[in-house]
Amino acid sequence: MLSFLKNHPFAVESFFESSLVLTFAVPKEELTCLIPECLELDIFQDKWAFIAVAMVQAKNLRPKGFPKCMGNDFFLIGYRIFVRYKTNKGKRLRGLYILKSETDKKKMAFMGNIFTHYNYTTTDINKSEKNKITSIKSKLKITINTSDNNISLPVQSPFSNWKEARRFAGPLPFTFTYNKTTKEVLIIEGVRQNWKPKPIKINDYHIGFLESLKLKNCVLANTFIIENIPYYWKKGKIDLWK
Repeated sequence: MLSFLKNHPFAVESFFESSLVLTFAVPKEELTCLIPECLELDIFQDKWAFIAVAMVQAKNLRPKGFPKCMGNDFFLIGYRIFVRYKTNKGKRLRGLYILKSETDKKKMAFMGNIFTHYNYTTTDINKSEKNKITSIKSKLKITINTSDNNISLPVQSPFSNWKEARRFAGPLPFTFTYNKTTKEVLIIEGVRQNWKPKPIKINDYHIGFLESLKLKNCVLANTFIIENIPYYWKKGKIDLWK
């Protein structure tokens, strides 16, 4: 029963007040060991794989169709790898593999770990300073520059322009979870409207979770923000791999 509950058994909806995403390029050899056998890395120029750190302010998270007053507001930090998956019927999907999820609410972590495989933990989130997101527990610090309208790609980015970079803006329509014992892939599809990621400049950053992965060649590839977006996740679907 518990296993069934964790497979996202019903649709969920929310409203994203903001979603700030920092995507990092890493040589593909360094990320291969972090994804399960059923997935393949989403590669750029036959060299770079990508890991995204998404910071989302969500409002009124609730089962789809329930009144807003039954929803919960929370802040989420998600760590995801860009991947591809070929279904049992041969359809190719592009999406994300979840490494870790953090939230500022114990209730969200508790419920999230009942109904998903997203590995939620609670952390402190401080947004009291303008244009700054910090967490002592997560060893995270992001400083945003909103005064510069002439935004260039990060200096070491492998992308030559923002059009290329937007392909890896995240989040993507699908997320995947894998049960190695049963060879089952859980596919969750997200549905959004008016999805228009805007480039944003980051003055400074420190991300403790990325540091813990001990990646040798990790560079900031792009930084986008999305604001005021209705969002919902469909009920999870199981696909049998091979």
